[in-house]
Amino acid sequence: MKPGFIKLFTGLQFALLLSACSNDVSDLEQYIEITRTKHIGSVEPLPQFKPYQNFVYSAADLRDPFEATFELEEDKELPAGLRPNEQRVKEPLEYFPLDTLRMVGILEQNKQMWGLIKDPSNLVHRVQVGNYAGQSEGQIVSVSEEKIELIEIVPDGIGGYIERNATLGISED
Repeated sequence: MKPGFIKLFTGLQFALLLSACSNDVSDLEQYIEITRTKHIGSVEPLPQFKPYQNFVYSAADLRDPFEATFELEEDKELPAGLRPNEQRVKEPLEYFPLDTLRMVGILEQNKQMWGLIKDPSNLVHRVQVGNYAGQSEGQIVSVSEEKIELIEIVPDGIGGYIERNATLGISED
């Protein structure tokens, strides 16, 4: 290419660029005016409020719903019976809800059957009859190839406790 051609081509581009930057903004002013006339807003009037009316309480002779109908004895001892052992040191699997634990297998060693339980952090624990699992004092009562059986101590809803059977079945995770 010839140097003169390049100068001519560059000059034409510059002239085209300057013509695009003209001072004609009438289309922009027209758009602004249309937008102003379109969006004339109105404010809704404030709602009318009803005047306050007094209420006369006519049930003064009835029982107060916020008072107990019986006397609570603060120092009353709980009845003897089934209770969780609060003195016992908790085992690692007792910090997890029972439904988050999975039985993943068994291990037999010296004629002793061990259950293998995986916790939510994917750590496998070896358990046997007598160990505890779950947050409801679940004591393991049997270990077999298919399941681990537990007996939990749960509140009965009226101040006492009951035993409940629970099972961890073999799981393929």
